Amino acid sequence: MKRKLASVTAVALASALALAGCSGTSTDTGSGASTDGKGKTITLWLAGGDTPDTLRTYLKDEFKKETGGTLNIQQQDWGNLVTKLTTALPDANNTPDVTEMGNTQSPTFTNVGAFLDITDMYSSLGGSDLLQSFVAAGKVGDKNFTLPYYFGSRYMFVRKDIWSQAGVAVPTTLTEFNSAVTTIAQKNPAGIANFSGFYLGGQDWRDGISWIFANGGDIAKQQNGKWVGTLEDAGSLKGLEQLQTIYKSASKAPNDAKDSNQYIYLNDDDAIPGATTADAATPVSLSAATIMAPGWAHWSIGTKGTTDGKVTRTWDDKTFGVFALPGNDGKPAPVFAGGSNIGISAKSKNPGLSKTLLKIIFSKTYQEMLGKNGLGPANSKYTSSLGTDEFAKALIASASNSKLTPEAPGWASVVSSGVLEEFFS
Repeated sequence: MKRKLASVTAVALASALALAGCSGTSTDTGSGASTDGKGKTITLWLAGGDTPDTLRTYLKDEFKKETGGTLNIQQQDWGNLVTKLTTALPDANNTPDVTEMGNTQSPTFTNVGAFLDITDMYSSLGGSDLLQSFVAAGKVGDKNFTLPYYFGSRYMFVRKDIWSQAGVAVPTTLTEFNSAVTTIAQKNPAGIANFSGFYLGGQDWRDGISWIFANGGDIAKQQNGKWVGTLEDAGSLKGLEQLQTIYKSASKAPNDAKDSNQYIYLNDDDAIPGATTADAATPVSLSAATIMAPGWAHWSIGTKGTTDGKVTRTWDDKTFGVFALPGNDGKPAPVFAGGSNIGISAKSKNPGLSKTLLKIIFSKTYQEMLGKNGLGPANSKYTSSLGTDEFAKALIASASNSKLTPEAPGWASVVSSGVLEEFFS
């Protein structure tokens, strides 16, 4: 049965925002608002724990220095971020003034006017030097509503020792990669039951769509002003066929596994993230030669050790390695670019102070702080802050040809509906 990716639930989401007072043509009513923050507090929502504490402290201190006001940073879980934004953004008394959101979530909210028009700030915040695929996810027509916060393109993490024992080299094309991970699984030089040449979960669409993109396919495209599903197109089907071969021949990952914590299968042993005490007592052991994950996963990969009573990981480049997934043309494959956008709520009572916070976030100092902490800076002028090690090279290479999911107004609802997980499994 053919099944189109429809955004039916997006209608409810858009209606909720519109009826609550967010129009689709939000304009900046605060361009001349005061930036005197004495006695005032604005709220910044950050999603998940990707922004380190040192960066959060810098934002608070710098905001206080610039405005005299207080920056209240609240962390929101990724899992219920869309629900929380849908409820809070239309409510002037409870909305965050500034919020981070996933790049795939931005189109839904920008298209119903949930964010302030910051087109007048676009050039001063980086302009054409900003990651343009993320910029597009925050635009409606020729107006800018959200801008990129950071990127974290996916690349491959491998056990070099096992790749070597299997007699396979670093691939230069996608076909070579597909063949290499199948060979590793068949030879299984580690001699481990249920060993994966490439651990790829059955519901891991965020990694899996790279094979669709690499073969010229897509999830959806605009035709005559409407978004149309394209998963049955020739390029999409070719990518899906390659994925099916990987699932059958190279990966022993469960059919319902998603894109989380793959690194535990690459390490020799690891505690189960989020597990109960009893479960964590039985560590996960090495069971994969290859995983695909955003760049920041490297902090969780390595030889196990203990420092001050805490488990640590030491990267050993004789055991572990990284490279960008190659495409069919020898260039990096167009992987899905992970990362976030950031914008000012249209209902913020402090638009001037919120704009000052954006200026701090897009400053050279903060952008370089992102890079030094392994998060791809939104501004390409500062990617050198990522360093010159193998992680930086793999991240920059994978981002050079990265791609986002459709910029459709209802895309956030498609993601939250679970239809992609269902389709891939």
